[in-house]
Amino acid sequence: MKLTFLKAWQVAVVAVICALFIGLTWNFAIARSRNEISAWLGNQQLMLDTSVVLTLEVIWQMAYCMLSGKLIYDGKVSRRTVWVYRMLRFFPGILILPVLFYLQIQVMYFFSGIDFALISWSLAVLVLFTMIGGTYALRLLLPQKALRLELLFLSAALVLILGIVSTVNGSTNFKGSDPIEWRALLTFIAIAVLCGGIGYFRKKQKKWK
Repeated sequence: MKLTFLKAWQVAVVAVICALFIGLTWNFAIARSRNEISAWLGNQQLMLDTSVVLTLEVIWQMAYCMLSGKLIYDGKVSRRTVWVYRMLRFFPGILILPVLFYLQIQVMYFFSGIDFALISWSLAVLVLFTMIGGTYALRLLLPQKALRLELLFLSAALVLILGIVSTVNGSTNFKGSDPIEWRALLTFIAIAVLCGGIGYFRKKQKKWK
């Protein structure tokens, strides 16, 4: 979905990088056993660290969606905003590489007995054409850019929720305090209402002027 907003050469660059990553890491992939992969997935601390990276990546994608909507509907924007938009647009994500590495290992185990280099480079070619073909297929199915932005934003939010749920693994890291600090809670609510009221009346004042 994110690649549908890129130019043709940018889509090709991202697809080639992913394909080369698969083709050039097969020597490292064959040294990983299923028990080692299971240990990685069962490592609570590693999963929590991955959840942090996932959260940052999702926030990056959401920021791109909101800034793209601003460019579509706001009209003129500053040059700085355009540069930030371009940086957010070209960033495809970090976790796509670990996902491809995991896929490569699973394919190697599935096609056991076949040359590992052949499997990796065949998978690399498949990923290359799938990313490019899938990008243009999504553009044909969803020609409206605003609709694709909305779907990207919603899918990023869903990924964030699923990532948090799957990495917590039934454990709770922070426990609430009892009893509730009502004075601190009421103070926070009062500050929030006060600041919100000040901002509302300042906005009204600008409109009156």
